[in-house]
Amino acid sequence: MSNETLCILLGAGLAGFVQGLSGFAFGLVAIPIWASAVPPQMVGPMAVLGSMLSGLMSIGAARRGFDWSRTWPFIVGGVVGVPIGVRILAYLDPVVFKMAVGCLLLIYCPVLLLLRHPPSISTGGRWADAAIGWIGGVMGGIAGLTGPIPILWCMLRPWTPLMQRSVFQTFNIAMQALALTMYAASGMLTPSVLGDFAIVIPAILLPALVGSRLYHRIDPVAFRRLVLALLIVSGITLLAVSVPALLR
Repeated sequence: MSNETLCILLGAGLAGFVQGLSGFAFGLVAIPIWASAVPPQMVGPMAVLGSMLSGLMSIGAARRGFDWSRTWPFIVGGVVGVPIGVRILAYLDPVVFKMAVGCLLLIYCPVLLLLRHPPSISTGGRWADAAIGWIGGVMGGIAGLTGPIPILWCMLRPWTPLMQRSVFQTFNIAMQALALTMYAASGMLTPSVLGDFAIVIPAILLPALVGSRLYHRIDPVAFRRLVLALLIVSGITLLAVSVPALLR
């Protein structure tokens, strides 16, 4: 077995478990592991596929909180936002954008983590939710960052953790399906990428199921802390990638 195959298996397994447990963060775990051995042009499609598949595998963990009327505004906003983000990308440096998002996460998430009683936003209704989905779609089109803003928004809504997870996990699955479709349409799913897909898929299945089972044993406060901690790690990762690139 080659080093690349072992690297893919390790990254997919660990990332599948984390996404099964938290409902997101597949790319946050897998990409740093894959980057050491996998060609860069393959990492993006593999991360999208892995995130979508592990999200589907663990969606049952949040099925009792699912409500289509609560979820569809995010998806509609995201679908509208992705093409706009792709167009903006021609005029905006994605490295600077990633650094700005990383700074935002490292300022905002620790504050929420330290608050004993986080703020709650009940105004705006579906229009506000659609606007947040649109922002997530635009950010996805610019730098693949569909998740952070919708996740933070869901945590500020007066919803249970089960409801929050069902919304942001379903939204992320929809955005990843859209991204995968765009990859296929642009010819990025080459035979080499499809070959790596065949390694990623079986490596995800069991860890994602185990993570989703463990989710039911986490109390609401611990789940909130887990999500915020993963977002903080995401912010650190974005800065670790973007700052050296800017200095060069």
